[in-house]
Amino acid sequence: MSTSLRLTDPAGRRLLATAVTGSGLVFLDGTVANVALPRIGTELDAELAGLQWVVNGYTLALASLILVGGSLGDRLGRKRVFGWGTVGFALASVLVAVAPTIELLVAARVLQGVAAALLTPGSLALLQAGFHPDDRMKAIGAWTGMLGVATAGGPVLGGWLVGIDWRIAFWVNLPIAALVHWLLRTAPESRDAEAAGRYDVAGLLLAPIALAGITWALTAWPGQGAPAAAVVGVVAGVAFVVAQRHGSHPMTPPQLFASRVFTVINVVTLFVYAALAGSMFFLAVYLQVTAGWTPLEAGAATVPVSVVMLFLASWFGGYATRHGARTPMVDGALVLAAGLALLALAPDRPNFLLHILPGVLLQGFGLSMLVAPLTGTVLAAVPDSRSGVASGINNAVSRTAGLLAIAALPLLVGLSGDDSASRTRWRTPTARRCGGAPGGCSSALH
Repeated sequence: MSTSLRLTDPAGRRLLATAVTGSGLVFLDGTVANVALPRIGTELDAELAGLQWVVNGYTLALASLILVGGSLGDRLGRKRVFGWGTVGFALASVLVAVAPTIELLVAARVLQGVAAALLTPGSLALLQAGFHPDDRMKAIGAWTGMLGVATAGGPVLGGWLVGIDWRIAFWVNLPIAALVHWLLRTAPESRDAEAAGRYDVAGLLLAPIALAGITWALTAWPGQGAPAAAVVGVVAGVAFVVAQRHGSHPMTPPQLFASRVFTVINVVTLFVYAALAGSMFFLAVYLQVTAGWTPLEAGAATVPVSVVMLFLASWFGGYATRHGARTPMVDGALVLAAGLALLALAPDRPNFLLHILPGVLLQGFGLSMLVAPLTGTVLAAVPDSRSGVASGINNAVSRTAGLLAIAALPLLVGLSGDDSASRTRWRTPTARRCGGAPGGCSSALH
């Protein structure tokens, strides 16, 4: 049921603010976690595998349960499930902030991921179900751009707080969660009146087993147990596909993939978010470990991405509504790739203006062109009544992409799970060619 709100209405702007603040809570935590990794490793004496699981434990829970979150929203009410996720995320953040060991920290991050799986799909589903069709793409663009505030604030605020104590960075989630609940009070409720009352138990069990097995194998490879984990993950993945094709109440209804647009956009999402998550993970660690920057400096380095998105993402959402989504998506992907290529050429001691800023600016332009049309198109490809599960599928794809990228990329570049944050091991190709000499190939000033 759509209430057909408009962006010019006070109720529409409040709904947008609710969705942005709720999603911003999750985005903020992700950026803070990346910036905090070196300090967490030092304080808790964690090896690379442990640091990977600080990110992957959270992402694994989110990716494997986000379909359940979207389905619950369709059945029980998107506003209600969104609220449950917000409360759970705040409580789990407390456990992260007080964790005394890397093992307990990872466990608390998993609980955060479970709560985020309830919160995340509801954000876009609320917008899709609540706004008039003429305003949906623009609302999603505004949602994308305004999240730039949280994403821009995350590295700076997180870097500053991590410089004091990384635990404080997770306490910040509590007042933000309280603000989300206050904004949520007047949001319209929506649900799928035709949603079945039964749940896909097989899918609920097989999805996390498949993702956990594959992720564990990539993270631990070539350690003991990695091959067995890979086999378990692949077998569970195949079983999940079979269960979705033949189950009576699948989490990922096969009929949605009958839409060529829905299928293609989700494949594009997989590659885009794998590249983005992997690059952000490496950039945050590289700038602190190899370049020797402080957490605040490393966090601030990515702010231009968010600033560009804040001003341009909504405009590109409106452009896609008027002229079609294909051109901004294709051009945006090419610009994003160019930005990543520039960052890959950074030397051992980068100069921010010469070696980092051009790459992150291109990232910002590329994402501004790409994200709103990408998200709006995938939601528009299904009926409004299935917006929750469609949002869940698209979010699951993006989170799974990040999960697998962070697990696989260290292995692909020669880092194993028992490596520490060695300065030599984290150099870029350009830095290694420069031989690690002081100043690298250019000035170290930043």
